Amino acid sequence: MCELFGVSSRDDFYANDYLKTFYAHSDFHPHGWGLACVSRNSALVEKESVKASTSNYLRERLSQPITEKLLLAHIRYATIGNVEYKNCHPFTGRDSTGRRWTLIHNGTIFDYPALYPYLKTQKGDTDSERVFLYLLDKLNEATRKNGARLHFEERFKLLDEIVCDMANGNKLNLLFTDGKYLYAHTNCKGTMHYLEKDGTALVSTQPLSNENWKLVPFGQLLAFNKGKLIKTGTEHHHEYIHSEEEMKLIYQIFANL
Repeated sequence: MCELFGVSSRDDFYANDYLKTFYAHSDFHPHGWGLACVSRNSALVEKESVKASTSNYLRERLSQPITEKLLLAHIRYATIGNVEYKNCHPFTGRDSTGRRWTLIHNGTIFDYPALYPYLKTQKGDTDSERVFLYLLDKLNEATRKNGARLHFEERFKLLDEIVCDMANGNKLNLLFTDGKYLYAHTNCKGTMHYLEKDGTALVSTQPLSNENWKLVPFGQLLAFNKGKLIKTGTEHHHEYIHSEEEMKLIYQIFANL
């Protein structure tokens, strides 16, 4: 599939060492890389549809200090969607209130009919982009009904409901941010870890150092702010277990769309 890495920090965090280790995994995830440096309502997104370890641009980028409070990184192993720029993560966009959201995904959406309409409107071909567009639309819909911007507790409740529903029957490892909070979710055991140190929380598919990484709480939406885990959502128990038959089926379905 893919690998994910995210940072939530109280202060600017020097991420180069962790990023170099993370991108070194690209021999097993060769279909693209991405990096998003996030600050409130802005996100600098850089990505290429090449293997990270062969990218001259990324090599030069990592030769300079990358210090951020919020950061997302992704390496892609393509399952749904061609190997091209428009299918590389992260995906980013604004909701109707101007708040910028940025998302990376590891997994496969096997069956979730609410995503089908986005097959006609998305820029690329991935289920991950459809997840992102759906989240934005649901946030906008809730904002219209509310008649005002959603505060954090309202946003978290909505996102928690969406994630709990979408996780049923699908692999849904997510990292995303609204410019302030870093949200994390896994429903595949052993595929997401986190490290809290000195006012910084690091979340990664695999541990990126010999430090005291722990497994991310399973089957719950999490929210980090300024390096601390501040909120956990509903335990949904929709565990994803890899199945070769499911993967063959999804390839056949999308090959015919």
